[in-house]
Amino acid sequence: MHTGIFLWILSLAVASPLPAGPPTASKITFQSNKFRQDAVKEIFTHAWKGYYQYAFPHDELHPVDNGFGDSRNGWGASAVDALSTAILMELPEVVTNITNYIPTINFSATKRPMDEISVFETTIRYLGGMLSGYDLLDGPFAHLVSNRSNIDALLTQSKTLADNLLIAFDTPTRIPDNTVFFTPNKTRSGDLTNGLATIGTLVLEWTRLSDLLRNPKYARLTQHAESFLLDPQPPSSEPFPGLVGTYVSLADGKFQDASGGWGGGDDSFYEYLIKMFVYDPLRFRKYRDRWIAAADSSITFLASHPSSRPDLTFLAAWDGKNLQYQSEHLACFNGGNFILAGLALRNEGYRDFGLQLVDGCRATYAATASHIGPEVFNWLPASCGTNITTKAPLPPKGPVKRDDPLLKAAATSPYRVAPAAPTVTGNVRVAHNEAAAAVSCVVPAAQADFYAKNGFWLENPTYDLRPEVLESYYYAYRATGDPKYQEWAWEAIVAINETTRVGSGFTMIKDVNKVGGGSFAYNNQESFFFAEVLKYAYLIFVEEGEWQVNPNGDGWVGDWVFNTEAHLVRTAW
Repeated sequence: MHTGIFLWILSLAVASPLPAGPPTASKITFQSNKFRQDAVKEIFTHAWKGYYQYAFPHDELHPVDNGFGDSRNGWGASAVDALSTAILMELPEVVTNITNYIPTINFSATKRPMDEISVFETTIRYLGGMLSGYDLLDGPFAHLVSNRSNIDALLTQSKTLADNLLIAFDTPTRIPDNTVFFTPNKTRSGDLTNGLATIGTLVLEWTRLSDLLRNPKYARLTQHAESFLLDPQPPSSEPFPGLVGTYVSLADGKFQDASGGWGGGDDSFYEYLIKMFVYDPLRFRKYRDRWIAAADSSITFLASHPSSRPDLTFLAAWDGKNLQYQSEHLACFNGGNFILAGLALRNEGYRDFGLQLVDGCRATYAATASHIGPEVFNWLPASCGTNITTKAPLPPKGPVKRDDPLLKAAATSPYRVAPAAPTVTGNVRVAHNEAAAAVSCVVPAAQADFYAKNGFWLENPTYDLRPEVLESYYYAYRATGDPKYQEWAWEAIVAINETTRVGSGFTMIKDVNKVGGGSFAYNNQESFFFAEVLKYAYLIFVEEGEWQVNPNGDGWVGDWVFNTEAHLVRTAW
């Protein structure tokens, strides 16, 4: 018996909060597609050639004018983010170039003085990328690199980077400050709070580092910080079981609000709860239990069906117990996360609900002129029925950044249960708690017909090379073997290639509901385009491998788990 399967069975026997679902009736099979694999590789190669020629070793390519940017401290974010995808695609020249470069990075300083370092972004991109490269090249892809010292340097550099980031944990609670500086001196920002995702999305990478080094220091630090999120205080910060607020005090570990969602600023905290259980089901049973609580509350309290398209399912955000009928591209990972949990917990209910969420996010792609989904979208709940009025739109919001999300603050006390009056969210004026108050069912006049047909309207119509919909297509395909998800992925990658490709690479577009994306909004090729978009698009069309999510293990989903940047690391069991 595979050791991992034995440990999985043992973990279920020790503590299982819900009955296991029925095993898969028959083995799920998959079909590869060489033509589509090669097409995705061509997109990667074009993006990489542009970056390598005009921007390497800077962080990002500016494809319109062949310039470069250093938004991630000038350590070569695109190169590190591209490594694990290049390995899976078996592109030896690219892998060699990156593994020759990484040992030369000075992770003790930034090129610019007082350059802010995001502990969250540095962890998921740099630390995650190097650990993934190490696990892959130390294992199934060792043949791609002949210089063993370059493989070992991936782990050495991971330790160096983590050691330099330790200054972030120098707080009264040892919850990390998300912003630190290395140059001219190592110091933290002195912020009084940190966010749910930026605290809760370190634990996988830092635990993996500890396990590889056989040094518990890194795991202990991040797991200690996570403990404040797993046992949230005060109780009012948990308006629904398992669903918590966003901001946490670094002084006492208490939540400062009761607002949140599955979108930017909160998303990957919930993502990592089940992924830590996948990583090691014996050490992280409590993480599993908290994911189950959050998932059950999401199904019970947050699942929403648009008034004009009751066949669709989205997850609302919350401010206390008041729902906000808005979501975003960043949140579209949630379908894949529910599907992964369904496989890991042998629970078909979670899997099937995840597939419903995938259908909802797919609808945001199918409805637009570019066949790409928007950054932010709104809808009205089913209780509105046909009682809908229109009004002129408010000014649009700007792009959402993962470390600077659209976070909603309470109008008065952060722990209020119900608003004194209807609140304004974007273009929709609603009293969000349907059970407690009537909903003011207003749609922007210019998008009334669009909403009637499609079940949502565009709050922010930009697209910034986001991966989350493709990510959920990947999990949906791996869980079902249904080729429709391959077709959806192909439609998406064709649209992304046709719409965002410009000059020497790819960049953000202004309006997904205009043919061709309207125009280019921002001259920047994000590093996660290499790490996430092209990895998920590629893996959905390739042959079986040990790194693929396994739906046939009766709870054992494989030897690898993906971090939130799609860097895959070996599981501990």
